[in-house]
Parts: sequence; structure tokens; C-alpha cells
Amino acid sequence: MKRVLTYGTFDLLHYGHIELLRRARAEGDCLIVALSTDEFNALKGKKAYHSYEIRKRMLEAICYVDKVIPEENWEQKPSDVRLFEIDTVVMGDDWKDDAHFTAALNGLCRMTFLPRTPGISTSDIKKDLKLQKPVDGVSQLPGEPE
Repeated sequence: MKRVLTYGTFDLLHYGHIELLRRARAEGDCLIVALSTDEFNALKGKKAYHSYEIRKRMLEAICYVDKVIPEENWEQKPSDVRLFEIDTVVMGDDWKDDAHFTAALNGLCRMTFLPRTPGISTSDIKKDLKLQKPVDGVSQLPGEPE
């Protein structure tokens, strides 16, 4: 059985996340997602909209995901690979040059960096939501017909 592992916050779950999970699962027989905890996100200077528990429940409902584990620090990656007998770690290609993956996992497993899904990102969604303006008591996205 080939085991695949990916890491992320998976906040404001969108089709780009689903595509990453689908493509990651296609790399093996079992997909484990290491989900950043709220405390770890705070250390990274990030705050998720949804709590860890809600994000975990959403990921567990996705057919491509076999198991969700907490990501609590940068250093846990090598021990995750050993503990769960991981063959491949899959990440978005924006992590390709990040030492948290490349140096930490070099020689322990295969690493695959997938291109991001064009036209979608959590950062863009958050920016778009900030641009919303109430229209007669209703929020409307820019460019939508009134």
C-alpha cells in the first residue's frame, strides 16, 4: 500500500483544495492530511476562519482523505513520515523551495510538488470578501449583477 501525506491549513475550503487532495490521493492508496492546529497557525502568524475541529470534520468528509492528523510544529514532518510509513509527501508547488519540506524530508520519502489550481486561492477569497459592500442590507460580490 502506498501512503501519501500532505500538510495544510485548509481554511475556507474551496475547489483548489479539493483538486490538491484529489491529485494527492491519486499518488497512492491512502491519503493522510496533516492539518495545522490553531496554535501552530498562530505561531506562523496566521488565523483560520474555522477552528481546527471544524476544518478537521470538513476534511474527514472528503472521499479522497483517509485520515486527518494534527500538524503542531515545523519539526514533526520527519517523524510523521516514519510513524505513518509515508511513501510520498505531496504539496503545492509554492512550497518547492521551502526547507521545511526539502531539507527535512530529503532521503526519507519521495516529494511531489503539484501546480496550484489556476484562478483560486484562500488569500484571493479573503481579499474578495473584504471588498464586499452591503447593498440594501445584502452583501454583494464585485461584478455580480444587482
